[in-house]
Amino acid sequence: MIPKSFIQDLLNRLDIVDVVERYVPLKKAGANFVACCPFHNEKSPSFTVSQAKQFYHCFGCGAHGTAIGFVMEHAGLGYVDAIEELARSVGLDVPNERPVAGGTFQKTAPDLYEVMQTATRYYREQLKQSPRAIDYLKQRGLSGEIAARFGIGYAPDAWQNLAAAFPDYHDEVLVETGLVIAGDEGKRYDRFRDRIMFPIINVRGQVIGFGGRVLDKGEPKYLNSPETPLFEKGRELYGLFQAQKAIRAAQQVLVVEGYMDVVALAQHGVEYAVATLGTATTPYHVQKLLRLTGHIIFSFDGDKAGQKAAWRALENALPYLHDGKRISFLFLPVEHDPDSFIRESGKDAFEQRVQEAVPLSTYLLREVSAELDLRTQEGRNQLLQRAKPLLTAIVAPATALLLRKEVAALSGVSQAELEALYEVEPVVRAPRPGFQRAGRTPPSAHRLLLQCLIAQPALGAQLPAGWHGEGAGAEAVADVLLVLREADFDLSSPALTQLFQGTTHEKTLAAAEADMLHWGENFDVAAEFAGLVGKLNEGQRRQQFQILQAKGLSKMTDSEREQYLQLLQRG
Repeated sequence: MIPKSFIQDLLNRLDIVDVVERYVPLKKAGANFVACCPFHNEKSPSFTVSQAKQFYHCFGCGAHGTAIGFVMEHAGLGYVDAIEELARSVGLDVPNERPVAGGTFQKTAPDLYEVMQTATRYYREQLKQSPRAIDYLKQRGLSGEIAARFGIGYAPDAWQNLAAAFPDYHDEVLVETGLVIAGDEGKRYDRFRDRIMFPIINVRGQVIGFGGRVLDKGEPKYLNSPETPLFEKGRELYGLFQAQKAIRAAQQVLVVEGYMDVVALAQHGVEYAVATLGTATTPYHVQKLLRLTGHIIFSFDGDKAGQKAAWRALENALPYLHDGKRISFLFLPVEHDPDSFIRESGKDAFEQRVQEAVPLSTYLLREVSAELDLRTQEGRNQLLQRAKPLLTAIVAPATALLLRKEVAALSGVSQAELEALYEVEPVVRAPRPGFQRAGRTPPSAHRLLLQCLIAQPALGAQLPAGWHGEGAGAEAVADVLLVLREADFDLSSPALTQLFQGTTHEKTLAAAEADMLHWGENFDVAAEFAGLVGKLNEGQRRQQFQILQAKGLSKMTDSEREQYLQLLQRG
């Protein structure tokens, strides 16, 4: 857990223009900066960065956020990784804290990365001294350059190899990083023995774990590092660090099942491949990759296990689909995996297979209708039942609409009948987010109030505790005030926005900030705020007066009668 105070300090030290310009060239346009959006294809710039307000917004696709959000989206980093990346750029050390017994926190030791790097160097040196391991890699068609690029090493066939790399073999940090296993009666031994070692590297280039492959026959074929403070296999992808540049260039990523697949593909010039780490494709993998590119191709063996893995990937991907982005499935012949196929058939043949990968929609419809006789009522009924959990998981409007139409047509029902049967709302085409300069609807009073609080959070101290408004937008204002009050109104605008990322009000704040880009340079936030508060308070007083007047003096309590007379005197 990263303290909120640190996040605020970090955002205060950053200039979002500097951050964005590391990735995207910006041009000055009035008070703001603009560029063609890096998150969707466009010919004219609709991506705006506000230096004064420290956020970015795309009027084309709706992408919006702070410097932290931009690095997450553009570099494909998780929240913590993005913060660490930005902190390093301004010379800050992130005070990472993790829970321990009793609900307290302890800092993650910064030397864990150094331990993993020491182990990597040791395994690489051992590879140079092992003709057997070198011959194995040569037989697999790997060059020394590729082995060096991926940091491949070798763990010798002995129980305590790492004693030669670490002066204190009994240091608990070796167990904490998963390099050493603590047995009974204080005995210890290396986790990895007689295996080709593949360092697992995070997107910042730090070794966080290892995958070890047996040279000959043995079980397990692949052995991964356990879950550690550095390594969570459901969130990491092997080869992503090395593949990032190629993924962006190719505008696609290939997800395979094994380390050797990634390395062998890179050896033959297919450099945009990554691998899951001995686990099924997770929702986090899908989200991470969709931040990087618009097209994911899952490659699986053509056997039953491969088919099962592909279907699991499809199910995990459905809730995270975005209109305009693609997911496809590549099935190789049963006797091949990517490694063996590209070695036997070459790069061109493999790339041709990639181009012919089956789109997600085709694969989904093919599988849900497999072995069903759609000429019968029973077959069509089964199709509707099979498709229901899949179609209802999709939130991307256009994708959901098209698949609902196709399943409805195959089942012999209308789209409206299918939606009624599934008990889902009809897909309504959402209006394209846009900056409508002419005929723009004036923001509501509560929207303006929210914008003032975002622009100058300290203004919230002028509102009484327990303030609540009436009508649309009031709930967001009340929740922002609650957060500001907890921080004693000492929050910057970016820090306030960041705190609402992932909450029910995230879109409300994003829309409010986007509208703030329309403000002129001389917009007086404090004066606008004072006027709004006066109008809202007056509206509440008038409403309360009308309620009491309708009740009648004879039915009022003493306090209500007193309140009524005060309101009457104010006019």
